[in-house]
Amino acid sequence: MFVDEVDIHLAAGHGGRGCLAFRREKRVPRGGPSGGDGGHGGSVYIVASPHTNTLINYRFHPEFAAERGEHGQGSNRTGHTGEDLELPVPIGTLIYEKTGDPDVPYCLLADLAEEGQRVLVAKGGRGGLGNARFATATNRAPRKVQPGEAGEQKDLRLELKLLADVGLVGFPNAGKSTLISRISAARPKIADYPFTTLTPNLGVVRLSDDRSFVVADVPGLIEGAHRGLGLGHQFLRHLERTKVLVHLVDVSGASDRDPVEDLNTLRRELELFQPQLAAKPQLVAANKIDAVDDDGRVRGLARRAAQLGLPFFRTSGVSGSGVPELLEETWRRVVAERESSTLTAGREH
Repeated sequence: MFVDEVDIHLAAGHGGRGCLAFRREKRVPRGGPSGGDGGHGGSVYIVASPHTNTLINYRFHPEFAAERGEHGQGSNRTGHTGEDLELPVPIGTLIYEKTGDPDVPYCLLADLAEEGQRVLVAKGGRGGLGNARFATATNRAPRKVQPGEAGEQKDLRLELKLLADVGLVGFPNAGKSTLISRISAARPKIADYPFTTLTPNLGVVRLSDDRSFVVADVPGLIEGAHRGLGLGHQFLRHLERTKVLVHLVDVSGASDRDPVEDLNTLRRELELFQPQLAAKPQLVAANKIDAVDDDGRVRGLARRAAQLGLPFFRTSGVSGSGVPELLEETWRRVVAERESSTLTAGREH
C-alpha cells in the first residue's frame, strides 16, 4: 500500500528525578549529601532513509515515545540517559507541526530531500539535580532536589513528495504505465480500463554513457482534478519536485476524446493546482501512434504543441517507436534544469 500522508504524535522522554541521599559510611562522620542527578530523557529524530518509500508504517502506528531518563541514585550516581528514538521516512518527506491556528493549521519544520538528513523534532527533558548539587558552606546537608523536566510532545503531519526528475502526465489509459515499463525496470499494473494506476510509480531510465534520470508515473488526471475529482489530485504534489513534465496524449481514437482538448485540459489542471507546475519545462508525446486510425488527430496535436512552443514527439509505448528520441530530448531538458538549479543554489550561498 502506498501511503504519502500521515498524522503522528511524538513524545520525547522525561528527565529523571534528582536523588536525595546522604553518605552513611563507617569512619565517615560527616559524609554529606550524595544524591546524583537524574538522566536526560531521550529525544526523537526523523531521518531520511533510502530503504523505505512509503509512510505506511506510520498509518497503523501513529504514536511514538522515546525512553525516559532514569532517576539519580545515591553515592553521586547519575541516572542513565534515555535512548534517542530515530524514525526513518522516505527521502522527500516534509515534516509539518500542528499549530492549533485554524487559519494556519500546520507550519513546515523540515524538508528531508537528501539521504541521511536528520532533524530533531522532539527534545528530551533535562534530568533533575540531586541534593549533592546544592551543598554549600552554610548548608552542608541540603534536602533540595529537582524533578526531571518533561520531554516535548509534538503532533506532526508527514507528507511525501516523490523525488523524480521527470513526471509523466496524462489522462487515464493514456499509456503512462506501458511507457514507464518499457523505459525502466518499473512494473506497474497495466490493464485496459480507467484508473489502472492507483499509486505513483518510480522508474530509473538508463541511457548510454552512464546517463540516467528518474521518472514518475502519476495516476491519470481528469478535468477537475485540482478540485479533488478522480485520483490524480491525491498525487499532483508529487510533480512539484520534478524538473520536466511529459504530457502523454492518446491519439489512437480509442478514448473518443480530442487530443488537443486533452492537452489543454492537462495544462489547465496543472495551472489551477499550482502555477509553478505549469511553468516547468514540458514536452508533448502523441502516444499509441501504432494504433492511429485518423492522422488528422496527430497533426492537430502537433499544431497545438507548436503554438505552445513545446517539443512534439510521436511515440508508442508498445512498439517503442519514437521513444529513444523522446528520452534524449527529455535528458537534455533535465540536464539544463539541473545546471540551472546548481547555479541558483550557488548564488544563494
